[in-house]
Amino acid sequence: MPDKKQDFIDQKLQDLNTDGVDRRGFLKCMAWAGTGLVWTLSGGIPVSRAFAKSSGKGAGKDAGKGGDFSFVQISDSHIGFNKPANPDVTATLQIAIDKINAMPDKPDFIIHTGDLSQLSKPSEFDTLDQALKGASAKQIYCVPGEHDMLSDNGEQYLQRYGKGTKGTGWYSFDHKGVHFVGLVNVANLKAGGMGSLGHEQLEWFEADLKGRSASTPIVLFAHIPLWTIYPDWGWGTDDSEQALSYVKRFGSVTVLNGHIHQIMRKIEGKVSFHTAMSTAFPQPAPGKAPSAGPMKVPADQLQQVLGITDVNYLVSGHSLAIVDSPLGTSRSSASGMGGSGGSD
Repeated sequence: MPDKKQDFIDQKLQDLNTDGVDRRGFLKCMAWAGTGLVWTLSGGIPVSRAFAKSSGKGAGKDAGKGGDFSFVQISDSHIGFNKPANPDVTATLQIAIDKINAMPDKPDFIIHTGDLSQLSKPSEFDTLDQALKGASAKQIYCVPGEHDMLSDNGEQYLQRYGKGTKGTGWYSFDHKGVHFVGLVNVANLKAGGMGSLGHEQLEWFEADLKGRSASTPIVLFAHIPLWTIYPDWGWGTDDSEQALSYVKRFGSVTVLNGHIHQIMRKIEGKVSFHTAMSTAFPQPAPGKAPSAGPMKVPADQLQQVLGITDVNYLVSGHSLAIVDSPLGTSRSSASGMGGSGGSD
């Protein structure tokens, strides 16, 4: 099974050599581009903001203010990766940590939505742990990515980050009135790399939500998106429809994912879906390259590829609207309920 997974990952991690960016240029661009999302919850309504060019001015200054609490989402650190798309992923993770530490209001915790490591090696997890020790938010919640389960079916990951979890690492917790659920959809990848939750986890998830008031804000987080973005690249979860049927009765549901290394969003009814950027390297937009994988880009194009976006929930009647402000352009776009996904 590990060999099968390794073959799949090797296929996906093609080095797209059309353009290049040197290490110094990449780090410089990542420093101003930002590598995470700050989430603020106020009365169950979540507001997200991508780390801006400066964490001390402008958008970053207000991140985390005006809400009941805030947390930071980072994703896809890929510690151990050293291909041309980013030969120093530890340094770019440190940039994200520095931005977290520079926030005027310390977030309550950090959520890492998977692919902490590149090859699930103990040394890679050691490096990650050492870097995260320097974060101002000491409580860190993780879910595994497929790269965290390569060499040992996730045993090393579970030993380090899975204490008190169920099955292959799923769990839930409550924080200031919000119910968080960490799901694992990388333990049994389907054809083409599609994620899968599996019967046992789905049963647990349904039971976990029973008895909770429909007014309880719900935040789900997993590695592979829980909505189908691009099945040809495995960007979706095979049995997500069943999982999402369990949250239909709740008034506020936010779903956070990583895996695709770019910001995309979609709203279906009262469920809002968001994917996060990587702290390591960008990936191409769906269908814009022969396959998914690390993408090398010229420094002057990096801001478009990484897609810096402020995603603000605005209460409008009984619906929610999202306002996008991609880096490098002054225009904004808004989509209401039922809006389709978009890539920045």
